[in-house]
Amino acid sequence: MEFYNTGERNIQIVLSLLKAHGIKRIIASPGSTDVAIVSSMQHDPYFEMYSAIDERSACYMACGMSAETGEPTVIVCTGATSSRNYFPGLTEAYYRHLPVLAITCCRSNANVGHYVNQVTDRGNPPADTINISVYAQTIRTAEDEWDCTIKINKALLGLKYNGGGPCHINLETVYSKDFSVKEIKPAKVINRYVKGDNLPQIPEGKIGIFVGNFMKWSAELEDVVDRFCEKYDAVVFYDHSSNYKGKYGVLFPLITSQCDANGGEFDIDTMIYIGYVSASVCKGRQMWRVNADGEIRDPFRRITKVFQMTEVDFFTNYIDNDKSTQKGASLYRQYTGSYQKLVNTIPELPFSNIWVAQQMSKYIPEHSTMHFGILNSFRSWNNFLLPDSVNTYCNTGGFGIDGGISSLVGAALVSPQKLFFGVFGDLLFYYDMNSLGNRDISSNLRIIVINNGLGQEFKNYSSYGAIFGDDSDKFIAAKGHFNGRTTPLIECYAECLGFEYLAASNKEEFLQVYKRFVDPKRLDKPLLFEIFTETEDESTALELITTLTRKGQSVKKRKELMNRPELTKLRKIAKKLLKK
Repeated sequence: MEFYNTGERNIQIVLSLLKAHGIKRIIASPGSTDVAIVSSMQHDPYFEMYSAIDERSACYMACGMSAETGEPTVIVCTGATSSRNYFPGLTEAYYRHLPVLAITCCRSNANVGHYVNQVTDRGNPPADTINISVYAQTIRTAEDEWDCTIKINKALLGLKYNGGGPCHINLETVYSKDFSVKEIKPAKVINRYVKGDNLPQIPEGKIGIFVGNFMKWSAELEDVVDRFCEKYDAVVFYDHSSNYKGKYGVLFPLITSQCDANGGEFDIDTMIYIGYVSASVCKGRQMWRVNADGEIRDPFRRITKVFQMTEVDFFTNYIDNDKSTQKGASLYRQYTGSYQKLVNTIPELPFSNIWVAQQMSKYIPEHSTMHFGILNSFRSWNNFLLPDSVNTYCNTGGFGIDGGISSLVGAALVSPQKLFFGVFGDLLFYYDMNSLGNRDISSNLRIIVINNGLGQEFKNYSSYGAIFGDDSDKFIAAKGHFNGRTTPLIECYAECLGFEYLAASNKEEFLQVYKRFVDPKRLDKPLLFEIFTETEDESTALELITTLTRKGQSVKKRKELMNRPELTKLRKIAKKLLKK
């Protein structure tokens, strides 16, 4: 009988990535749980195999091999106390920054703590023995495969990360006796590059830059990104947490929010990902992450390369070291055209957060700063352009309901010379309303509260909670707290704290007062604008703006909504008011 590779996919991924990262030297110790990987290595001529019956000795042997060759060495052992015997040698490797990879094989972690024989807990190795430790579980789903692939890449890259040192893979096995796999399906390889490395060439095809949550851009970074776009015909995809103000940006959420869109995927061959947590999905066929932290962050499961350097260093390298002629801006024109086409097809929307954003976005005063609440407010305003000089922020880091107003207040306090605007839902407002009692708040602060008496996110047509209808009101959408909308609670609270108060319950009322809110002149007091909307209108507005490319029933529904008598009347009123 001929033996080849094991049928266990998590072990196959280890084998595939060891080869992809150029790691071939193996010291194996005898045991049962490591049979699947050791046998696969033994029958593969790529690997250079050594044997050591004592794991203590095996690890020190690996230290000697790595010190001599400057290359990684792998040590493989079974369960029970075998892995504990690696600790003396791993301590040596840690303090000498030697690239030793310990693969300890095991049964499922579900057995830990249940007095199952030969099962030990390897979840917390001593801090000065391992740089990176990962658990590579048995693969049962696509999610498992992605997770294992990322973790194993991370462990292998860790052998040379920040000066290098020992890493650890705790490798689960199910004792498969299938060794018939001749060709292993390659696992996705993730490579890391640092400043000074010979960086890979920019691939052929369409190039995009996706910007997640980002602080204010330096003039230098904006310049090199724009020059990069000119050179490679690239486009920058951003939302209102990205703060990109350059020449080649496309506000993309309106495009990717369409129900016909392909899960946020653009026709981009290589997407360069900079920034942090984003509320928006923006994927290319492959993604390169650029960040000084050098970590593998793969929110869209497309990362193939990580560049541990500043964004300025990355883009400057590709501008200076590629002597090809500039390619122009055809991709930018294509996607700005796509965005504008969608904007032009937006129908009359019901009175809602989205409608308010549509009316007010272009009037936000120049050089002011705007904060948005998670998630309905941020998503609503992400459909519309703001003036280029307006900086925009949203608490996407923790991505929770709390702290939005406090963050706005803190920013306004530290920059009293600027105007600060915020848009939040009523539940977020109640959650964080105590921050408005701060004694140092001044007249540079203006806040919109979109009040529909519940958590709108759980009532929108596309929401998981929406399947329960009105049953979601009591606990899921938390309707009725703070007496709902039956008392002037927010009005009284705001005025007692010295705020000027505005209110609107429909489009006509809004159009009569909104200019006060966006007045670029400094007012005498901070201002709070409470806008009362209906949950059904909020959901309908979201459905209309996310189905602009739909045909059939959605178009029919849109026309019915647009031609309602009350909307026709309001359109006439709005035109008269806007002319004044």
